[in-house]
Amino acid sequence: MWASWLLERRSGGDPDAARRIREELHPVRDRVLDGARLQAGDRLLDVGCGDGLIAFGALDRGVREVIFSDVSQDLLDVCRELAARAGVLERCRFVRAAAEDLAGVPDGAVEAVTTRSVLIYVEDKAGAFRELWRVLAPGGRVSIFEPVNRYFIDPDGTTPAAYDLGPVADLAEKVAARFRRANPLGASPMMDFGERDLLDVALATGFAEVHLRLHVDVQPVRPESWDLRLRRAPNPLAPTLGEALEEALTPAEIERYTAHHRPLVERGAGTQRLATAYLSAVKPG
Repeated sequence: MWASWLLERRSGGDPDAARRIREELHPVRDRVLDGARLQAGDRLLDVGCGDGLIAFGALDRGVREVIFSDVSQDLLDVCRELAARAGVLERCRFVRAAAEDLAGVPDGAVEAVTTRSVLIYVEDKAGAFRELWRVLAPGGRVSIFEPVNRYFIDPDGTTPAAYDLGPVADLAEKVAARFRRANPLGASPMMDFGERDLLDVALATGFAEVHLRLHVDVQPVRPESWDLRLRRAPNPLAPTLGEALEEALTPAEIERYTAHHRPLVERGAGTQRLATAYLSAVKPG
């Protein structure tokens, strides 16, 4: 599931879209690595390494060793192949483990830990922070990036739509209900925390020198082909828009929904809302 989304469903299988996504993530990678305050000779653990965005960036900055950790063996295999191609395999280790149970990584094994969009899928976030603490050596640094999905939830419990779907509101609600089943607004780990929760759990774990930065962006969406829009999934747990339409609507309803929604997507006549948090902290030495 995780590999399928990162390598294909996130970009709709479109190479240009995949390249654009990677380029847009480079500033995120750099901020996370800056927060880790890497030093020559450091060992770094990248939790939820995915396709290696953060981990390979750390290798480029000259760390001694990087431990790639992920729940997906498929993604670890991809990272191993990429490391071999880049000639850095001898500086890499690969551990299959969840963020809340980093089995295979000894106590105090690394000087830095990074994560990017990982805790958003973890129910036991306090347990994950305890594991980050455990594997860090005294004086070690943790640097985290997480989307804050609940930031834009309205008082009535709904989230604002990216496009004005008023003329097809009855159909849009059926489609939205399909996405809510995948990512429930209240109970999902993706929606049950905010930036203050990250700060509180870091302090409760014992971290010091804690720094939190919240970034909020509200801006026009980029024009996009309708076919690509149909093939993309917003996260690993969600269907694509095309799948949601097929499951929620009749053929006649899909035709009516598309007639209204498609021109908005292709003109970029919508609003993107994104809130993200960067947190860095130190394990006292």
